[in-house]
Amino acid sequence: MTHRFAETVFTESVKAQQKVYGSLEHNQNLQASFGPNDELRPREAEFIAKRDSFYLATVSETDWPYVQHRGGPPGFLKVLGPKLLAYADFRGNTQLVSAGNLSVNDRCSLILMDYPNRRRLKILGRIRVENAADIAEEILTRIAMPDYGAVIERIFLIDLIAFDWNCPQHITRRFTEAEFLEMSKSLHSN
Repeated sequence: MTHRFAETVFTESVKAQQKVYGSLEHNQNLQASFGPNDELRPREAEFIAKRDSFYLATVSETDWPYVQHRGGPPGFLKVLGPKLLAYADFRGNTQLVSAGNLSVNDRCSLILMDYPNRRRLKILGRIRVENAADIAEEILTRIAMPDYGAVIERIFLIDLIAFDWNCPQHITRRFTEAEFLEMSKSLHSN
């Protein structure tokens, strides 16, 4: 069994740098011993369902990378199957840089952060951007967030290639306002 994420990103140039800096053997062990990390399991699905944002990287036809922060209510990024994720794109987004990039290169990378618990999930995939009017009602129902109140214009469907959990060593703990208020309740109850 091979680690699909490592297989995808550990190119010859990456391996050359790993050799220079002394991590090639460690990463060869990762690639051979862990994985395949090409289907989302309950652990990943639960993690994704709790996120209220992620970072999406795409590449333009001029080869410039573009990273965009995507946010919404917790769980707006949906796991529709072990190899399929989706999220709604709402009316009001007028730059459409990611959508434009994806029209010429469907490869993407997502980074999902859990700052309080110092966890990070990296996802590689291919995205299809579909107009909401063209999506099957069953999928729209699964993606919809009735309490959010925004109009869905497009659906981004991500076919999973691979994922990887990343080391927490340099993740600084940060808290949302809601997380901070929840933690501070115990201080006020004493």
